[in-house]
Amino acid sequence: MPVEITWQTIAIRIVITLLAGALLGTNRSKHGNPAGLRTTMLVALAASIAMIQMNLLLPTNGKPHDSYAVMDLMRLPLGILTGVGFIGAGAILRKDNLVIGVTTAATMWFATVVGLCLGGGQIILGSVAAVLGFIILSTLHWLETRIEEQQQATLCLTLSDDGISETELRRLLESARIAVRSVSVKHQMQTHLKKFELEVRWPAHKDSKKNPGVLNDIAQLPGLIEMEWVPAGTST
Repeated sequence: MPVEITWQTIAIRIVITLLAGALLGTNRSKHGNPAGLRTTMLVALAASIAMIQMNLLLPTNGKPHDSYAVMDLMRLPLGILTGVGFIGAGAILRKDNLVIGVTTAATMWFATVVGLCLGGGQIILGSVAAVLGFIILSTLHWLETRIEEQQQATLCLTLSDDGISETELRRLLESARIAVRSVSVKHQMQTHLKKFELEVRWPAHKDSKKNPGVLNDIAQLPGLIEMEWVPAGTST
């Protein structure tokens, strides 16, 4: 990092930072995230300006001969990284087992690092990083949606006493690649009913909205009175 920089150099760093922030923020805005184009550009610009300011203050770094105070300029970019953590935390939302906004929070942090690079004068490194970040955000989502992950749900059944047994129900679910994590059974002696509540999970694509086909078979079981299927992250 050069000790002395010109205003022309500062202008180039700021312009490239804005372009990098716009490149990353476009993807977030496209997917409808609150922390989109403007937020990403501001985060990158703030980090870049912090590094430019540190560059301008380099002559004052260290301990002056006539003072007990020590100027530690590295605290400035470190403080920027810490502050972005609060923005990232605000972008992450959790409802039951459903967590969203993690990619947006990671993009904010990544844009900060890119801004620090560009503001510090590492133009090639920062530009390459911004392009790589854009490629990851734009193309790997397609691959991510095709990777199977474990989905979770709660299955509640009310059956007559002579309906399917717990063992038979487990066997039916497991034949459809649905694993039973836990099960509770309640017998109502007065009404001669039994109620099953099962916590289940099964592999499926991330963006798949289809319920397991075995639910149609369960709906046709003899003695079934009521069935409720509650995917994780939804409320009844």
